[in-house]
Amino acid sequence: MDINEKFKIDGARIVEVDIPYAIPFQISGGVSYSRKSLIIELLSDGIVGYGESAPFEAPFYSSETISSAKAMLEEWILPRIIGKEIQSIEDINRIINDSIRGNNFAKAGVETAYWDLVARKNNISLKALIYNKLKELGTTEEYLRNESYIYSGASVGIPEDNSYETLAKWIKEYIEEGYKRIKVKVKPGWDLKALETARAVVGNDFILWPDANASFNLKEHENILKEMDRYNCTFIEQPLHHDDIFDHCKLSKMIKTPICLDESLKSERIAEQTIEIKGSRIWNIKVQRVGGLYEALKIYCLASKHNIEVWGGTMPESGVGGASILALSTFAGFKYPACIEPSSRWYGKGKDIKEMVMDKDGKIHLTEEIGIGEINKDNYEKYGKIVYENIL
Repeated sequence: MDINEKFKIDGARIVEVDIPYAIPFQISGGVSYSRKSLIIELLSDGIVGYGESAPFEAPFYSSETISSAKAMLEEWILPRIIGKEIQSIEDINRIINDSIRGNNFAKAGVETAYWDLVARKNNISLKALIYNKLKELGTTEEYLRNESYIYSGASVGIPEDNSYETLAKWIKEYIEEGYKRIKVKVKPGWDLKALETARAVVGNDFILWPDANASFNLKEHENILKEMDRYNCTFIEQPLHHDDIFDHCKLSKMIKTPICLDESLKSERIAEQTIEIKGSRIWNIKVQRVGGLYEALKIYCLASKHNIEVWGGTMPESGVGGASILALSTFAGFKYPACIEPSSRWYGKGKDIKEMVMDKDGKIHLTEEIGIGEINKDNYEKYGKIVYENIL
């Protein structure tokens, strides 16, 4: 497919959105009551591409926050591209990464907006553009196979009342709604009993795993992590430090349950090092965490050559940011139900900027529109405000 990726950026906007959660979402590091994020608009010849930068308001998941990402975008990243002719998706990645360390969430907002712009200018879907780029990267044929849908799994936060009865009630409701996997947020003090509660509700054969969001310490919590073997979990997601791959490798030799990397997996380079030390062979790919869709594709391509199992994660973003990982997660290397959930799960029906809908079988179907597709302008205006605008 002959795709033109070369376009001049005529301007950009940052729209800060704040969509209330249907119920508060608590992980080991903190609790959120709404999804505040930054929607990035890139303009070229009257066409607008949309991306999303979605750190939390506080730095409990990553070092970035909404305010830090906004400053990085305004002061450093957007001035580099406005008025400039971008040669390709690879080129915009080079531009936003040159001499700017970290700040992956800020970068992801601009980078994914450029993907959407390229797709819209070529009158193709984001998925078609992803497929073409995966082929260019040398992804194996098996990992190029894809479906028109993904299976969704529920990510169950820690109840504000710290009640196991509430946890059990939530899980039961999610199973009845059709979710194909339950992920339980855990932390020291909310760990084995939470898994015991979840397993009692879902039964012995249902896909279940804990997500610790880097809250355990290997020396201090070794016994608790070993005891998690009792609950027949598919894997344990990021139990140890957010920057670690070495202790995770050590832990994998101490317990039966496999280890999955999340927070630690920030780049293709770290993925390569994980393979080299014979570390985790299950990876959560998040577009936000790795700094954009192109880096996510490189990690996926690497996984395809080493038989690494991957699955798609979200922060969660709005449907604007979720569109990228939804399209990528339809490819065959994504082995487990994703953290891509219907918009109604987070915000209530009809309140997202771009609605994602799950059917009774736990499937979210990908409608291959142009780019990421149409957004809900009414909700965009209702929940969003322009905080930066530079149009040439």
